[in-house]
Amino acid sequence: MRNPGSKLGRPIVGLAAVLLVGSAFASPASAAPSVASDPSFAPSALATKLDSQFGTAAAGSYVDSAGKLVVNVTDAATAKSVTASGATPRYVTHSGAALAAADSTLKATLKTPGTSFGLDPVSNKIVVTADETVTGAKLSAVKAIVAKLGDKATFESVSGTLRTTISGGDAIYAGGGRCSLGFNVRNSAGTNYFLTAGHCTNIASTWTNGSTTLGTRSGTSFPGNDYGIVRYTNTTITKSGAVGSQDITSAGTPAVGATVYRRGSTTGLRSGRVTALNSTVNYAEGSVSGLIRTSVCAEPGDSGGSLYAGTTALGLTSGGSGNCSSGGTTYFQPVTEALNVYGVSVF
Repeated sequence: MRNPGSKLGRPIVGLAAVLLVGSAFASPASAAPSVASDPSFAPSALATKLDSQFGTAAAGSYVDSAGKLVVNVTDAATAKSVTASGATPRYVTHSGAALAAADSTLKATLKTPGTSFGLDPVSNKIVVTADETVTGAKLSAVKAIVAKLGDKATFESVSGTLRTTISGGDAIYAGGGRCSLGFNVRNSAGTNYFLTAGHCTNIASTWTNGSTTLGTRSGTSFPGNDYGIVRYTNTTITKSGAVGSQDITSAGTPAVGATVYRRGSTTGLRSGRVTALNSTVNYAEGSVSGLIRTSVCAEPGDSGGSLYAGTTALGLTSGGSGNCSSGGTTYFQPVTEALNVYGVSVF
């Protein structure tokens, strides 16, 4: 991503990576269930159910070009169960257990900043990427680690620099930096909060909209995860469950291949597809695991912002490489994890 100077004005203090920002405000509504109920989200909801049901008996799943859920299998019994569940089985070479073992090996051995890895169910391999900062001996070492996994993994070079990104909707500010608000949420007692990226909430306690104080940090987690929560202290701000004009009523996990949308304070509304789940990214500040990998672009100022599909909240913008001129890869912290950790719901 390019230097934030032209878009962000002031640099974000305390982080080596460039941060991106955004937020979304509207009117209050009743708390929504944590499971997606939008009919258009049905293939992704089925994918989440079957991934949990089959575990490593399956080797990942994805939504094909016809909008049908495909589940990778290596045995007839699992294929029969997949068919009975309403999805399409697809025989592949590598089992879920074998790919999970490869992923565990990479988590233990690949820590190089500028690299990432995750399962691509379409190719039935773990895809390992390295950005333009990984060169020379470091690049050779990464390729050697991948080679040891044989045909269970493949290596790709990506353009740009893999770095943390803040995004979502409207801009939020703290510590001399700008991020994006992800989703407004509330707990069972009716207390209002908003979620954003953890690499944003790490930098300061008090957050504003540029002129008015919004609230104070209640929790933050980065690296390892990338989420944080801010409690509203300003009672005059109208809090909405919407992202822009899109109402959000539930939260869920997307399927690989699903079309998703991102809203951020730098680049606005952008769309793309999910290319992997449970990805690990090695930022300069440390590793973050369990991320959603997408083809959606993002730029500095978009960090923390909203990833969604229809009325379903999906994630918080974490980071990526590239930009919205030439394209790129962006990673998102799953929002369901943050909701569960903090005991809050979208509305």
